[in-house]
Amino acid sequence: MWQSSPPGSIYDYIRVASFSIGPDGLIEQWSRRAAGLFGIAADKAVGMDPVEAFMPAELRTDGRRTVGEILDGREWTGLVPFRIPGEEAVRGLAEIYVMPSETAGGERAALCIVVDVRALRHIETDLAASQAIFGQSPFGFVLFGTDLAVIRANQRFATVFGGRAEDHRGRTVEDYLSGPEADRLTTTIERVLATGTSVTDLRIVGTAPGEPGSRHWSMNLYRVHSGSGRPIGVAGLATDVTRRHIAAREAASARRNLALLNEASARIGNSLDLETTARELLDVAVPGFCDLASVDLYQSLLTGDDAPPGSWDSLRQESVGGSAELRRVALASAVADALPDTAKETGSPELGAVHRFSFNSPCAIALRTGHVEDVPGDDRGFVQSTLAVPMVAHDTVVGLVQFSRTKGSEPFGERDRSLATELAARAAVCIDNARLYRREHERALILQRSLLPPGDPVAAGLDIACRYLPGNTATEVGGDWFDVIELPGHRTALVVGDVMGRGLRAAVAMGELRTAVRTLALLDLEPAEVLSALDEVARGLGTPGGSNASGGGAQWPSRAAHKSREADLSEVYLATCVYAVYDPVTRRCTFANAGHLPPAVVEPGEAALLLDVPPGMPLGVGGEPFEEVEVELKEGSLLALYTDGLVESRDHPLDEGLQALRAALVEPERPIEDVCDHVLTTLDTGHGEDDIALLVARIQGLPADAVGDWRLPREPRSVGRARELARGRLLAWGLDDLVDTTELLVSELVTNALRYGEGEIRLRLLRDRTLVCEVWDAGLVQPRRRRARDTDEGGRGLQLVGLLSVAWGSRRTPRGKTVWFELALPDGEPAAELSVDQLLSMY
Repeated sequence: MWQSSPPGSIYDYIRVASFSIGPDGLIEQWSRRAAGLFGIAADKAVGMDPVEAFMPAELRTDGRRTVGEILDGREWTGLVPFRIPGEEAVRGLAEIYVMPSETAGGERAALCIVVDVRALRHIETDLAASQAIFGQSPFGFVLFGTDLAVIRANQRFATVFGGRAEDHRGRTVEDYLSGPEADRLTTTIERVLATGTSVTDLRIVGTAPGEPGSRHWSMNLYRVHSGSGRPIGVAGLATDVTRRHIAAREAASARRNLALLNEASARIGNSLDLETTARELLDVAVPGFCDLASVDLYQSLLTGDDAPPGSWDSLRQESVGGSAELRRVALASAVADALPDTAKETGSPELGAVHRFSFNSPCAIALRTGHVEDVPGDDRGFVQSTLAVPMVAHDTVVGLVQFSRTKGSEPFGERDRSLATELAARAAVCIDNARLYRREHERALILQRSLLPPGDPVAAGLDIACRYLPGNTATEVGGDWFDVIELPGHRTALVVGDVMGRGLRAAVAMGELRTAVRTLALLDLEPAEVLSALDEVARGLGTPGGSNASGGGAQWPSRAAHKSREADLSEVYLATCVYAVYDPVTRRCTFANAGHLPPAVVEPGEAALLLDVPPGMPLGVGGEPFEEVEVELKEGSLLALYTDGLVESRDHPLDEGLQALRAALVEPERPIEDVCDHVLTTLDTGHGEDDIALLVARIQGLPADAVGDWRLPREPRSVGRARELARGRLLAWGLDDLVDTTELLVSELVTNALRYGEGEIRLRLLRDRTLVCEVWDAGLVQPRRRRARDTDEGGRGLQLVGLLSVAWGSRRTPRGKTVWFELALPDGEPAAELSVDQLLSMY
């Protein structure tokens, strides 16, 4: 039967019907296909005249003639329009093949085979479309059968893989691809054939015959069915996307490079340490850019030489002995346990090793020329290729970085060389900045250390201990300082200050202020006057040329000068300072404060307290006077001066730090050095955020028997009385060798006080490490040493004082002035006699 035709028959695609005509010219048999084609059931069609039933009226005459000829035994084939009975419009066009036949009784009949021409046209169109896809498509087209062998391939496919399209029939995936790619495609085809789920953009990598490189294809796979819906194979449409792949790879490489550069900008240079910066470079490069990497820096760079051998001139002058000494400061690997094997194979130095590259090696050439050099890999080794990249910053080569890729990785390309150069350059700039910072930091540290008092200072009536702790290496040098200055009359000036700023400029500013303090102290000014004058000096540091801006007669400055002045003013460094003057005779200490933290005092048996000294404005602000506070300190008391680094940090507020300092200043009877150590170990001094300066002094007044103090009336006989008093006290002290000199100089000073001074005269002798003699009077005129003329009978007294004493001078007092001289205590050696020149200088 018709319905029992095997699957895949041609009749699945074309509409074929049959019927028979009896000897009377009427329909005798009517198939089911005919019923479906013409829309008439068999019980109605049998017995109908086919010409009258199906043909249009204008064709019926020819149709009857043709039927008669057929019944006479003639075959006929032709196209016949047909219509459904009862309808006037033509419905379709049929191709009819009529074969004469005979009945059992020998009568002539006919068998008619009818094909719907429209179905044939559809098949023709489908064939044309199929041919267009296979023959005219610019893409490779292949049809795999159910056995996964090629049924058909188009010419484009054959062009890629060679031969004619017919030659590929029967081939399998293994004939085109190898290894994992063939297995992957085969598995995918089987899945599409089994499930009917299409696969789009399947990326396949292979090689085309006669072409050296790999090709990349994108395949779309879908299952193909017969007219009855039976799967007959899998069709594959392959597009060559090699160029697209290369472009995508280059775009991905560019994005990766940009990402690496962005990461390098964020991660390299966060530290001012040379080795840390080198490790930061390798953290970025491995494994994102390469598998192995190392950094070598010049040894002279690491040891702090000012002129590293990496400058262009020195590189060109390297001898044939090879490169200058380098040290391997960083090493990184993305392959586990690869570093020891690689170092063993290539003979490369280990981490921390000092080495040289041979003169003709790629690394030495890269260092000399400043250009990237390729280091070829050994076929038997682990490394495939290496880039030797010089680290150049400001026309100076500071070292070399080597980037290596192991076998199996993609080799370095031109874009990779550019990226390697950029990474090395960024790290080189950071390393050079770290080198410059280290040099400036060391110079500032040397400057700062040179300006601090050497050793433990010694002062009359004071037992002093000092500590200075610099910040950590991550912070710049600060402007903290302390000083102990000897003043006339065995008095001592104690100074602690802090410049608000960091770095070399802060250290220089600190040095200038410290020098100014010493100069002002030698003028023997009151503490408030010292700070006022120091404030003027500090303000001068912030003006162009270091001078005050208030000078008269200046012309209008130019715009450039105005900008320069603004730039200089932007570098102004304010400073805080506390200045104290201690008198061991009275044990009184006078304080003046310029915005500094208050001094701390601990009296025996009492808790530590902070002195209420008006803080005033910092130095450099100007405009506000400074106040003085005088405090009498008990014997054995402790006085502590300090900077804010001791009591202030990010972890706790200032009040807590001050409270901790008061708690740490206990047991004042302990040795002064132990007191300092106890304070530093008790307080949080390890934060390293700021420098710390600490000065602790124990009060030890001069004994009463070391002081001679007398008041003399204003009359001539007081000169002789002064000599007698001085002689008696020196003999009591056992200073017989100083009696004559002291008598002579005392008489000179008392005589001057009588002649030029006013009011009552006071004579005071102080014995400590030296002998000091002071003559007080109420006159305000300061004595002035001058050279006497040949005809002058006087005027040589102060010259004599200057020749015979170690030092002399005068200072203002609240009620007049004091003139003093100082003599060294005898050490058993005979006193030096005055030379002829010294004696003649008085005449």
